[in-house]
Amino acid sequence: MTKLKLYTLILSTLTALCCIGCKELDLAPENTFTDLTYWNSEAKAQSVLNTAYSQMFGSNRFFYDEAASDNAFNGRGDTEGAASLAAGTYDPSLGRLQGQWSGNYTGIKTCNILLENIDRVPDMNEDNKARMMAEARFIRAFLHFQLMTWFGDVPLIAQDLTIEEAQIITRTPKEQVLEFIVQELDQVSRILPVRQELPEAERGRITAGAALALKARVHLYEGQWQEVVQATEELISGDSYGSYGLFPSYEGLFLPQNEYNQEDILSLQYVPQFRTWGQFFDMAPLSAGARLNALAPTQELVDSYLTEDGLPISHPHSGYDEENPYANRDPRLTATVVYHLYDWENNGARHTIYIKPGTDPDPSAPDEYVPGSSSTTTGYYTRKYFDPTHLVQFASGLNLMLIRYADILLMHAEAKNELGQMDESTWNLTIQALRNRAGFTASEALQFNSGLAQNEFREIIRNERRVELAMEGLRVFDIRRWGIAEDVLNGWAHGAKFGPPSEDNGYLRVNLRSFDPSKHYLWPIPRDERNINPNLTQNPGWN
Repeated sequence: MTKLKLYTLILSTLTALCCIGCKELDLAPENTFTDLTYWNSEAKAQSVLNTAYSQMFGSNRFFYDEAASDNAFNGRGDTEGAASLAAGTYDPSLGRLQGQWSGNYTGIKTCNILLENIDRVPDMNEDNKARMMAEARFIRAFLHFQLMTWFGDVPLIAQDLTIEEAQIITRTPKEQVLEFIVQELDQVSRILPVRQELPEAERGRITAGAALALKARVHLYEGQWQEVVQATEELISGDSYGSYGLFPSYEGLFLPQNEYNQEDILSLQYVPQFRTWGQFFDMAPLSAGARLNALAPTQELVDSYLTEDGLPISHPHSGYDEENPYANRDPRLTATVVYHLYDWENNGARHTIYIKPGTDPDPSAPDEYVPGSSSTTTGYYTRKYFDPTHLVQFASGLNLMLIRYADILLMHAEAKNELGQMDESTWNLTIQALRNRAGFTASEALQFNSGLAQNEFREIIRNERRVELAMEGLRVFDIRRWGIAEDVLNGWAHGAKFGPPSEDNGYLRVNLRSFDPSKHYLWPIPRDERNINPNLTQNPGWN
């Protein structure tokens, strides 16, 4: 019922969405949102805010951004430009660049229109107005943050622009954009309600905790460690911004019956039958009903999961068996990745997934790796976010979490270590808690090791972040902010050990990647934008 109400509000603004979504920066024509006769009720203001919510982010980018990193491969097509970005074969004309730019600025325009016109609504409840304005400011900050992260210096648009202004605007230095984002999030976090104050009908709306969590992420991406610690400590303490915690089951965290649990801080909202996402139609095993495999985990991701003793598979005492590679591993591997002989379960029905060529007793062998077929391109499929209640073609109403409490713990651990403050209490609060929830039981995996140096803790925390958040679209930002993209995105991305033994020890070569650190850490400004507005300068290394 709650989700249906949200969908109905969004549906009522679809016509406005079409009107407001123009291609170039902020060149949307005048429409009903700016008509003085429009702003005659609180419901119409809410309709504009719902449009802004729908413009924050989308399921395609949520999943396919992972394929722009070393965790996954977009083996068919170039969805959201992921294949081009990972391979380093793009230029300023890539559609993803233009889509990111124009889509974000369209959302920013929606927010500015609301903020500049909501005072026209007669007799509006002042508390509701303040809250709606705070939500719009959050979304505007979120959209600027995405732009700043990808492009660096970007136009800071804090008020609605005329067409003439949009055609001559210049890029704002990143430092100013960052300052604006942080100030906005600081201010709205003191206005928005906390999670526990939301009635059931309003679950999914932006909260004070979401504002503080986003601020922590902004500081994290900028390497501002003390600010990260301050923000995460406020969320961990639960005093002023809502009570959050880890959901008891890692696997259950991503199931529809557990939506809106204590770990969910900010989510994309979906409604079964009415507003759905369907990416699993191209991610799940074919024997489970998928049509083909377009997005698949890589061997590099699979190799990053520790053994049950908390050791990397490369460690001489890990007990890792290359001929039985998925046994005795971090339980999050099975909750995330589908591998050969995987026990696939769906609403109580189970069957084995045969992926290694020539092993499936079914003559059709739908899931087996076959080059050029519709099956997996890497020898793996995806499990995390599989919705057992999905409709036809995997249409799902399951919410997708943009920020969750586990990320807060990981941010806290990383920042404390970078400040030279990693100690047993911090370890137990963060890494140990995550591993306990994951299902580790060995003391070697759980106990704090005081003999490790800062750089050793750094590698542990970074790997913990990789496996905990795998296939959630965040790895691409981590490898960029850590400055390791040129290490992990140069050379071959690999799949399972189904290839010729003479080549990379039998691990499939699935995609040749290239990352030039002199230019790829920032995306180029889209070509169409610079054709319209020559005042938009280009990033280094791009034409």
